[in-house]
Amino acid sequence: MAQKPSIPKGTRDFSPAEVAKRNYIFDTIRNQFEIYGFQPIETPSFENLETLMGKYGDEGDRLIFKILNSGDYLNKVDDRTLEEKDAAALTPQISEKALRYDLTVPFARYVVMHQNEIDLPFKRYQIQPVWRADRPQKGRFREFYQCDADVVGPSSLLQEVELIQLYDAVFADLGLEKVTIKINHRKILSAIAEVIGAHEQLIPFTVALDKLDKIGEEGVIREMAASGISEAAIRKAMPLFSISGDQDQALGVLSDFLKESKTGEEGIEALRMITATIGKLGLSSCRLQVDVTLARGLNYYTGAIFEVSAPEGVQMGSIGGGGRYDDLTGIFGLKDLSGVGISFGLDRIYLVLEELGLFPETVEESVQVLFVNFGEKEALAALPLIGELRKAGIKSDLYPTDAKLQKQLKYANNRKIPYVVLLGKDELEQNTVVVKDMAKGSQKTYDWKHLPEFIKTL
Repeated sequence: MAQKPSIPKGTRDFSPAEVAKRNYIFDTIRNQFEIYGFQPIETPSFENLETLMGKYGDEGDRLIFKILNSGDYLNKVDDRTLEEKDAAALTPQISEKALRYDLTVPFARYVVMHQNEIDLPFKRYQIQPVWRADRPQKGRFREFYQCDADVVGPSSLLQEVELIQLYDAVFADLGLEKVTIKINHRKILSAIAEVIGAHEQLIPFTVALDKLDKIGEEGVIREMAASGISEAAIRKAMPLFSISGDQDQALGVLSDFLKESKTGEEGIEALRMITATIGKLGLSSCRLQVDVTLARGLNYYTGAIFEVSAPEGVQMGSIGGGGRYDDLTGIFGLKDLSGVGISFGLDRIYLVLEELGLFPETVEESVQVLFVNFGEKEALAALPLIGELRKAGIKSDLYPTDAKLQKQLKYANNRKIPYVVLLGKDELEQNTVVVKDMAKGSQKTYDWKHLPEFIKTL
């Protein structure tokens, strides 16, 4: 007996209903991207390994899926490297390519390669899958989609304001309320590390701090200590772990804490401008919150950073994030080109909408009208009517065989088809059809030539 097939952990098959719901999210996000003036691009699913490695920190590098070279990939590896079993030394010799980890680094590569073809500022959006060799859990997959919007060229903080508005517009369209957009600044984090005497451990400091909501204060303290940050430095930073109050109060506490740091004041002034502008413009579905513990683990961020949390009561990790990177393209030879971008986590947004019951009832409607098949003669008479409905943009279909009426109605019910059309012997003789409303259980007779009257009701 053949073994039952399976799929890799962290990946999924999607049913027609799930694809319809995912497409609803895609379409909503894409619509707002284009309203805000972003243009679409696509990049390959895999990049040269050297393009990706070293851009996400040590933790990110470990999560990149490497692709083995084709053919006898061990042929060029010397015996000593094989014997030492050193993965870091072996990998570059057997793998030249890797699946993309995110969409931002490939975008930076794209900008550098196509710099003579694009106009600055360049506003691009990209909706494609990415892959990470992470441990699968709820809301965390090894293959998942990102929906990114980035602006390259201007350093104006108005871009950060616009991206916050974009988040708000998308979540408003999805009916998702009380979403929290957390904001911080990498200069503030750098200044904190400097003030507490942990500047040399900036990366482990920010990586540990970013986990506060996951592992708690004690867990963060243990992780910082394990990475070599002194007890005195940790103790000095602890009051910042629980800053509360509104934006002005939080920024006031930070300003006092970092009063000796010019870098810190620059970060604080940037946040003041962003939060004040958003305060004047207002948000409909989201609230903006300054969070000094927000760090975002990716090394390329240099300015404002964002992370989006689902509404309270929904157990889910971040559903979006992003930030400013002042010189990401510099790693590919194009210096001093600033950029800022955000990403929507499609898969987690899906789970949140599902949990809160926010998908429209009609989102799964693949067919709006089903014609019952009473036999060859009736079916042939139905085809021109189906064609007329389709030309009017109505998703219509004919049941393929003259199965029992009950079976055909059950099929329509299972497919959540709202209308069933009966064209039997009597209707054929009278040039009429009977339209059954599956939800109400009612039905109405229409003359063939009055079919547009029915179309208007859909």
